Amino acid sequence: MSNLLIVDDEQSYRQLLTLVFEGNGHQIRTAMNGREAIKMLQTEPAEVIITDVRMPDMDGIELLRAAREFLPDVGVVLMTAFATVDTAREAFKLGADDFIQKPFDVEELKVIVKKAFERQALLDENRAFKRAQRERGSVRNIIGHSDKMQAVYQMIETVAEVQSTILVTGESGTGKELVARAIHDLSPRAEKPFISINCGAFTETLLESELFGYVKGSFTGANANRKGLFEAAHKGTIFLDEIGEMSPAMQVKLLRVLQERKVRPVGAHDEMPIDARVIAATNRDLKQMAGDGSFREDLFYRISVIPIALPPLRERSEDIPELVAHFVKKFCDQTGREVTISERAMQFLEDYAWHGNVRELEHTIERAVALERTDEIQPERLPDHITNYSPTRIRAEFDLPESGINLVSHLENLEKTYVVEALKQTGGNQTRAAELLQMPVRSLRHLLDKHEIRTLSAQMRSGE
Repeated sequence: MSNLLIVDDEQSYRQLLTLVFEGNGHQIRTAMNGREAIKMLQTEPAEVIITDVRMPDMDGIELLRAAREFLPDVGVVLMTAFATVDTAREAFKLGADDFIQKPFDVEELKVIVKKAFERQALLDENRAFKRAQRERGSVRNIIGHSDKMQAVYQMIETVAEVQSTILVTGESGTGKELVARAIHDLSPRAEKPFISINCGAFTETLLESELFGYVKGSFTGANANRKGLFEAAHKGTIFLDEIGEMSPAMQVKLLRVLQERKVRPVGAHDEMPIDARVIAATNRDLKQMAGDGSFREDLFYRISVIPIALPPLRERSEDIPELVAHFVKKFCDQTGREVTISERAMQFLEDYAWHGNVRELEHTIERAVALERTDEIQPERLPDHITNYSPTRIRAEFDLPESGINLVSHLENLEKTYVVEALKQTGGNQTRAAELLQMPVRSLRHLLDKHEIRTLSAQMRSGE
């Protein structure tokens, strides 16, 4: 049933319009002025509003302007006995569907209102289509059907409808921004902006001006007012990636924004209200950082109202074939080629630990597709550290196969495995990794060169 709101300070017109439209399957509500209409709309939105222009307290033009603030697509038909060119121009500038002069022809008004409802139906259909596209796209961009990923999908669907702040955690390359985008796309804020910023990519001063904006003359080079990302994300979502890299001073300012829901641009005296949902992400242990004082404990609890932890790829290895197929298709589509992956190459990919997670796998497949000259990717197109990797771990009982083993090769693989694991646990910090392995840093660096994995240490430190 269509929802129609009739607004006029004259009771006779309210009664007439109710009689005209109630027999056409419309749900009719009436208000005697714009202010009363706004209260009704805030309780229950209308699809179309028929309103007089001249009314006490709040006229039709003011009603149109106010309604557009929270119902940007509502249909509005204006009526007036005192039509002027300026009034009509203002009405259409604000997005009125049509403008009719009193006394009006009832049949003409019926046609105008019918067109307004038809426009609403088209808008609803378009919104539903776009939402379905976003939902499919968001889900499709996060690959995997393992139990751990199913739990992530369920969490995304659960939290999308609420407005609480979310903290997405996980190692670099696990897809934290994809999760944030999926939450936004499935939320009531989906039609509004999704703004992303890497907090670790800016100095403290630049990050403040990026997030909060600045006013002209506030510093050298500030030649004009510039709105910040919080303001740009109004009614939408702002994604604060690598929030663990934020300086203590910026942590204080962000905490105030989250508490007060207001921002003060750099150089400004006044604050402005903001309405942006915050999703933060980090590959660091913020709880531990809060414990040792390097991250504010009150900010940690403020941003982690709803935590979502993403599993590393090595903990959902059953998803690797699906991810590989996805990336092979992606890069084949880009290059116009048709290649598949050989069983031997797939086995190497499934056995590898993937310390760089999905991002590392994606880069590996991109390289393999680019280098492969046949129609099937062979192990030779994979990096040596993948084909030489051994998942061997020390066991309580040592089982020597009847066929024997190459002890030198086996020990070298074991050595490399522990070096990589130590780097992973310390985020690429060579000093701490050497302590875990109970060896001098110089000896560790010798092993990094020996196994040609020095760049892996740098990648882990930079979060690539």
